[in-house]
Amino acid sequence: MGKANESGKANESGKPGESGALGELANGRSHVISSRATAVGLLAILLWSLMVALVRIVTDAFGATLGTAMVYTTGVVLLMIFHRPAPLKAYPKRYLLVGGALFVFYETAISLSIGLASTATQSVEVSLVNYLWPTMMVLLAAALAKPRSQDEKQDNGERDGNHGSERATKHAVLRVLPGAIVATCGVVLSVGGNSGLDWQVAAANIASNPLPYLLAFAGAFAWAVYAVITPVLSEGQDGTSVFFPCVAVVLWVIHFASGEGLPAAMPQVGSWLAVPAAAAVIAGGYACWGYGILHGSLSKLAVASYATPLLSVAASALLLGLSLSVPFWCGAVLVVAGSLLNWRANRG
Repeated sequence: MGKANESGKANESGKPGESGALGELANGRSHVISSRATAVGLLAILLWSLMVALVRIVTDAFGATLGTAMVYTTGVVLLMIFHRPAPLKAYPKRYLLVGGALFVFYETAISLSIGLASTATQSVEVSLVNYLWPTMMVLLAAALAKPRSQDEKQDNGERDGNHGSERATKHAVLRVLPGAIVATCGVVLSVGGNSGLDWQVAAANIASNPLPYLLAFAGAFAWAVYAVITPVLSEGQDGTSVFFPCVAVVLWVIHFASGEGLPAAMPQVGSWLAVPAAAAVIAGGYACWGYGILHGSLSKLAVASYATPLLSVAASALLLGLSLSVPFWCGAVLVVAGSLLNWRANRG
């Protein structure tokens, strides 16, 4: 772990900041929790807030497939300069295969979902669907929380048994379920536009161009799984710089297979500058997040990640010149409000 652990204290079952289901899951990791690594993970959230707007600017100018391929290729160059990967033999095979597949799928899905959105406003709607991943992450962490050991149960005078473990897992999931429902309603409210919390209107809007929404939802689930299993499979290694070139290759394959071709007109200077800017935001964000979930507090990062939707919507409205409706903003607030419920549930 090296420097990652210098500022952390010993990882004990009762450590502060790791409570509830996420804390129990984190207790299964052998590394100590570094406050510096947690801060690095929080920086990723700030960088991610700029992703949607910058990717949309690029894809509007270069097309969905070409634009995203250019962004991730530039991101590979940046990572090779500032965040070079360790030799492949240093990574566990299961992490490379399972984690790599989830990472590549997520990156491909979310970038294409933004580019394939019919309008800039729809791209922001799609981003809110993607931001269901923190909710999915908390639910998965609750469902997969490591049960207490036999010795711990005996110390507390508790009986052991499969039924007790099942009840504990079910209770952990039920504790975080209200936050998940609130966040989901927030997405429906945002996608429904001025119709309020109308599931039929939201479904009709999605049906008008379903692919971006489906990609965003599938990507959100893939990233939630990746975030939860990475501390278990990675053995302290961060594969961001290994996986990024694979994402670029997949996007180039999709571009050439789609026959999209080159843009009809030469993009403006601002669009060209948006390519390295988007690459820096994405590559830097994921490098910071990968480091954070490996060496920092998973529960703190999961809760703080709920601020991303509001930050992203605000940045997109500013950079893309969007005038978003009041229901849209209310929906974004509900997505964030889910974090508060889950935070309280985890502390309980």
